[in-house]
Amino acid sequence: MEINDKRAMILSGSLPKILITMALPLMFNNFVQMLYSLADTYWVGNYLGTSELAAIILVFPVLYFTLSLGMGVNIAGTALISRFSGAGSPAQATKVAGQLLTFALLMAVAISLMGTLAAPWVLRMMGAQGAVYVYALQYVQIMLWELPALFAFFVFNAIRQGQGDTYTPMVLNVSGVLLNIVLDPIAILFLGWGIRGVAAATVFSRTLFAVYAVYSLFRQGNGIRLRGKDLKMDSGILTQIVRIGLPASTGQSFSAFGFIILNAFVIGYGEGTLAAFGIGNRISMVIIMPVMGIGTALATLVGQNLGAGQPERARRAVRTAALGSITIMSLGGIILFLAADLVVGAFIKNDPEVLKQSLDYTRLITLTLPLMAIFQILLGTFQGSGHTLYAMMMDMGRLWVFRIPLILLLGRWTSLGSHGVWYAMVISNALICFMGWLMYRSGKWQQPVIRHN
Repeated sequence: MEINDKRAMILSGSLPKILITMALPLMFNNFVQMLYSLADTYWVGNYLGTSELAAIILVFPVLYFTLSLGMGVNIAGTALISRFSGAGSPAQATKVAGQLLTFALLMAVAISLMGTLAAPWVLRMMGAQGAVYVYALQYVQIMLWELPALFAFFVFNAIRQGQGDTYTPMVLNVSGVLLNIVLDPIAILFLGWGIRGVAAATVFSRTLFAVYAVYSLFRQGNGIRLRGKDLKMDSGILTQIVRIGLPASTGQSFSAFGFIILNAFVIGYGEGTLAAFGIGNRISMVIIMPVMGIGTALATLVGQNLGAGQPERARRAVRTAALGSITIMSLGGIILFLAADLVVGAFIKNDPEVLKQSLDYTRLITLTLPLMAIFQILLGTFQGSGHTLYAMMMDMGRLWVFRIPLILLLGRWTSLGSHGVWYAMVISNALICFMGWLMYRSGKWQQPVIRHN
């Protein structure tokens, strides 16, 4: 489907149809991305060991923290390009695309350098010791160099998504993930590279397809074709990128840092508990991923319809997306609860205690899956409208206002042990969804924040 046809569908077509059309590639992309994460967990957990598995779970929020800085560029790009596309301003959208690419690459290289130098101190601060520290350091210092490729792909994704094209980014991302899945066992079993090989496979796969994605921006049309002059810094456009992207990056970064603190609490109960925490989260993410796809598609619908002066249609898109997402998460939660023994047992076979803790956590987290549907839809609404301050408040509030204080409270005043962490996650998800609903009901997210000149 051509970009102009997609724009017409977004602005006047059937909302369920366009949501499904745009969300399906994103759902598939997210599913394959999660499949890689589960495959990673499978190979490391079964062929390397518990220490190596605990190491990659420990550093996940560190990597997520660095990624979150680039996510602000992605969110700002999607909001700006969807608004300009909805308003029929392709020249302005092209200028934004060029600025995004330059800004993202410079930022990625700087973060990779600083992260590599700071990694030993950060891991010690998180409580990593012994073998877990050694493996975590080996893994993270290689993984940090996937950031230039990831940030470049964020820009490509924002450009195509803002235009309504979710298929092309999906094809490239899935290709990279599948290559990564193939390379993991080769690196572990045949080359004997251990955890370093897992990281190297990821960096190579990401970089290969990111280079092609950037190349295509200079060669293909679809309304945006970059030229060298588009990469030259423009203070006006950069100001808008920072103004919209900074709250998003801040929210994501504080959320990621909160997970670093959260992991530090969890590892205090032992590396087995940390492994159980990671396994439960990765399994539940398989169900959450489709709803994340709907939320991402919704951001484009909201942005383009607000850009075209159609706030009522934007509101109807939110209601349609919310109904579908809650249904998916409710059904998925029921299935996961009933099949928890089978699913969790596939990832940990040789440690009965880790298996028991993983089952307890996985069953408990299924209760909050419908709430996570609401959370993702509200994030998509606020990000697509350009009101990223609201999204930042949800990201930060979930961890820093509710979850971490609850963990401290339950850990100090109860004898729940690691289960206090699990209960804190359930309660914090409920509270943040109520707060987000109040912000949505205020209607302020419909007010314009993006300048067209």
